Amino acid sequence: MLIIRRHNTDPYFNLATEEYVLKDIEDDSFMLWRNSPAIIVGKHQNTLAEINLDYVKQNNIKVVRRLSGGGAVFHDLGNLCFTFTQKGKDDNLIDFRKYTEPILEVLVKLGLDARFEGRNDLTIDGKKFSGNAMHIWKNKVLSHGTLLFSSHMPNLTGALNVDPLKFTDKAVKSVRSRVTNISEHLKQEMDVLQFSELIENLMIEKYPDAVLYELSEEDHRKINELVEKKYSTWAWNFGYSPRYNFSRILRTTGSGTIECCMEVRDGIIQEIRFYGDYFNKHDTEELENALKQVPHREDAIREALSSFIIEDYFANLTLDELIGGLF
Repeated sequence: MLIIRRHNTDPYFNLATEEYVLKDIEDDSFMLWRNSPAIIVGKHQNTLAEINLDYVKQNNIKVVRRLSGGGAVFHDLGNLCFTFTQKGKDDNLIDFRKYTEPILEVLVKLGLDARFEGRNDLTIDGKKFSGNAMHIWKNKVLSHGTLLFSSHMPNLTGALNVDPLKFTDKAVKSVRSRVTNISEHLKQEMDVLQFSELIENLMIEKYPDAVLYELSEEDHRKINELVEKKYSTWAWNFGYSPRYNFSRILRTTGSGTIECCMEVRDGIIQEIRFYGDYFNKHDTEELENALKQVPHREDAIREALSSFIIEDYFANLTLDELIGGLF
C-alpha cells in the first residue's frame, strides 16, 4: 500500500492525479488531498445544470468533471478529500463501508458519533459530512470521498444553487442534503491539516506494508500532460455533458420578454429559437442560424455573434445581456 503524499491544491491537477494513479501505478494506494475552491461534477452530469454559473464566474471557482458518477460537490481548502485505489475481483470491488472505515475510526477516537448511512454517506447527528463515489477500471477500483472539515458553507450553497427550470435532460441530478463541518463537533481544537495527519497515521498503523510516497518529476510530467489534454479542457468539463434542452426567459425593461430555447448535444448547440414580445428590425432567425453548431460556451457564442448589431434584432438589448440570457 502506497500512501501518496500530495501538496498541490489545483483542482485540475488533483483530478488528473487520481486517473494517473489508478491507471499508471500498479500498487494499491491511499491519498489525502485538498482543492482550492472548485465544483467537482459527476461523470454523467450536465455541468451547466449543476452549477450557479454567475456565482462561479464572480468567485473564480474552477469546475472539473471527475471519473466517478454521483452528484456535484463543492471543494475548498476546508474540505479534505481521500482516495483509495485497489486491485480486486469484480464481486468485492464496490464496498463503500470498507473504504470509509478508517475515517470513522478516527472520528470515533475523537469522541464523535459518526456513522455510515444510506448508500454512501457519512453523518454526524444526521447531517452529512462525507459523500463517496467509485469508478471501476479493469480489475481496479478508485473509491474517493469528501470530508467537510471547515468548509465555507455560504460558498457551498451559492456555487451549487442552480435554477432547476432551465434544463431538461436525462443526466444524473445531485441531491442536496443537510450538511455539517466536522470541526463544529470536536471537543478539541484542530485544523484540517492536523486532522489529515491523524488519518494518515491510522493508515500507517492499519497497513504494516504501507510506504510513504512522494510524486516524482516523471509523475508530475505525466499528470500535467493529462491536465492539458483532458482535465482543464471545456470538452471534458462541459462538453462531455449528455444531451439536454435549455430554456430561459429573459425579462428586460427596454426589450420586453425574450425566451430562449435550445437543444444541446455534446456541448454543441443543435437548434435554438427565440420567442417573445420584443421589437426588432431584422429577423432573429439570422442569429439562430449563426448559433447552430456553436459550443454552448460564452466565448464561442460571443465570437459567433460579434459581427451582429444585437439592437437590430432585440431593441435596446446589448450583446452582454443576450449572452447572459443563454446560460
